[in-house]
Amino acid sequence: MATAMTAHHDRPLLALTMGDPCGIGPEILARAAAAGATGAAVVVGDVAVMRRAVAQCALLLPVARLDAPADARLAPPGCLAVWQPPGLPAGLAGLTMGRVHAEAGRAAALCITAAATLALRGEVAAIVTAPIHKEALAAAGVPFPGHTEMLQAAAGGMPVRMMLANDELRVVLVTIHVALRRALELLDFDAVLQTLRIAHRSAAAWGQAAPRIAVAGLNPHAGEGGLFGDEEIRFIAPAVAAARAEGIDARGPFAPDTVFMRARNASGHPGEFDLVVAMTHDHGLIPVKYLGVEQGVNVTLGLPFVRTSPDHGTAFDIAGSGRADAGSLIAALRMARRLAAR
Repeated sequence: MATAMTAHHDRPLLALTMGDPCGIGPEILARAAAAGATGAAVVVGDVAVMRRAVAQCALLLPVARLDAPADARLAPPGCLAVWQPPGLPAGLAGLTMGRVHAEAGRAAALCITAAATLALRGEVAAIVTAPIHKEALAAAGVPFPGHTEMLQAAAGGMPVRMMLANDELRVVLVTIHVALRRALELLDFDAVLQTLRIAHRSAAAWGQAAPRIAVAGLNPHAGEGGLFGDEEIRFIAPAVAAARAEGIDARGPFAPDTVFMRARNASGHPGEFDLVVAMTHDHGLIPVKYLGVEQGVNVTLGLPFVRTSPDHGTAFDIAGSGRADAGSLIAALRMARRLAAR
């Protein structure tokens, strides 16, 4: 017991946000803790919600309410340590599972902001966020569509980018949670070049000082010399050239229907590239998710702290059933610890 406690004490402390209390976030956190995958970690959330999740999963897992996040280091192994930030709405554990509730959105946002504050103060080494529901955020009046934008604001508004990664493919996005029409309006030379800079700089966190970056075009066949659109000619190729002039190993733009296959690093198929930059959300995330949601990890690049999350949503259709798979969350925990250790 003493050895386990000492090892627990010495590991970097992670903050795990509970996500939407009416989704599967609390359940996958409980399953990860029961599997011994959380290590030195504090759940930023509602104690009653986490106890409900433990019961929904039929787990024998003690849940401890902490007075302060740092007390998680004193919690015994095999215990789910929960810190309840001030201001959480009352009665969260009584909300109907699998439904949009403004109180749930407000609670999820408050937990994210509280975890970001802990990270900015250096009280935790990284944040791992459970899934939230965008409609619940909107119902609560939260002025951000998702985690990335909320964490960006909490950290002072510096440029950030979303990366989705698994063992075979890493994709960084230029635009994220906006309508496709709006995404096209946001794409320009500066947005692409900034993404390449952030991707290049962030790659050092996982041990690649000079990553090979492929840039996916926006249009079919990367525009086919302007026949199918001229964005590649007007600003994507010039941004790639500018990045190369700065010493960044960026190449492209390549046809988006084949570049992800070329970058995939699988058994018997070493990838030609270390990561791919894609112009829009679905362009980039569909190929990663197709390879397996259970292993995908979302990483926010550009923040002054490490943040990862599973690559799936709240799964309202199965929330409360105890059937949620914690695989992607466990992968996010592993990634967070790896990045925080560098």
